[in-house]
Amino acid sequence: MLCSTKTGDDVGPKGAAMAVTDTVRMSFKGHFVQPSFLDFVDRRAARLDLDVAVTSSGADRVAVEVSGQRDLIDAFEMACSLGPMDCLILDVERCRIDTGTGGQRR
Repeated sequence: MLCSTKTGDDVGPKGAAMAVTDTVRMSFKGHFVQPSFLDFVDRRAARLDLDVAVTSSGADRVAVEVSGQRDLIDAFEMACSLGPMDCLILDVERCRIDTGTGGQRR
């Protein structure tokens, strides 16, 4: 007998856990050295096997859309909130994008 504590869309055939994927828009606010933070974002996304697109960037704000496994998106957010040493991240806004309907959910 195969048991699992996961329910719904987290469970595949015969109770095997499946990776749950998501797309999230993140907006990092703070003080950025552009090449440094953007390179950091790209490297972290690659390391975590996530798809990332920078949607806007400036001296005090960088916005990205990230797609991949939910747990890895959480890890990406944590890594980027710590940022490279020459950037200071003060706040992160996160909005889940509902890819099924094209809308957004918080």
